[in-house]
Amino acid sequence: MTLIYGIKTCDTCRKAVKALGEELTDIRETPLSRAQLERFHAAFGEALVNTRSTTWRGLSEAERARDPLDLLTDHPTLMKRPVIERDGTLYLGWGKDVQAALL
Repeated sequence: MTLIYGIKTCDTCRKAVKALGEELTDIRETPLSRAQLERFHAAFGEALVNTRSTTWRGLSEAERARDPLDLLTDHPTLMKRPVIERDGTLYLGWGKDVQAALL
């Protein structure tokens, strides 16, 4: 079973959904639980927070210094997308390495 977490308006998420033929769990409509965020953060560390996003650029220095899990709870669009889970293994993004592993 494959689960894809992301945002339905994200082009990268759309590409992953189309290639994998799976449904997307939109993290704005269905927020991730704290346990899910902790699991993702344990797997990917700081890479889970997209510091190149417009949301990140709009944050103050004080907000950027907050705990990453709290930031992701308050601003789900800060999560690098998509996070894909297949058979208990987590993948981040839709780069060539992830595509090679999943296709």
